[in-house]
Amino acid sequence: MRIIVISDTHGDFETLYETVRRNESADQFIHLGDGENEFYDVQSSFYDKPFIFIKGNNDWGNYPQCLVTELGGRKFYMCHGHRFERARLKEYLSATAVSNGCSIALFGHTHIPLNETVNGVLLFNPGSAALPRGGNPPTYGVITIDNNGGLHAEHIIIDY
Repeated sequence: MRIIVISDTHGDFETLYETVRRNESADQFIHLGDGENEFYDVQSSFYDKPFIFIKGNNDWGNYPQCLVTELGGRKFYMCHGHRFERARLKEYLSATAVSNGCSIALFGHTHIPLNETVNGVLLFNPGSAALPRGGNPPTYGVITIDNNGGLHAEHIIIDY
């Protein structure tokens, strides 16, 4: 299973559209918030693709603020991340994922890519596709789960 994870597009329709177009063969697309308007338009353009949208602190629609779901035999906890104290973000996210029976926690909000395992939980932030911080380039993420449940997560630099 190939999952595209993107966050914090903040009105950048073109980048979100192009990311989905270049990854049309993916099995799942996840947007972790702060991009509601362009998400809706891109989802309409690719109506046959499976999308999940998590509500960010700059979104107002009727989307979930967090979600627990199973993909590729792995259980995921997803949120935007703005409700967690930044100083203890990793600790809170890993504990919340564990309490929900999840081995993967996806989040955005910080605009900084992260790919780290804490307390047995993969914490993955795709960074920001439109407004990166910390000297990082714009990025999105790809999570691959093989037939044996093996997991690989990476960041892709957006250069289009």
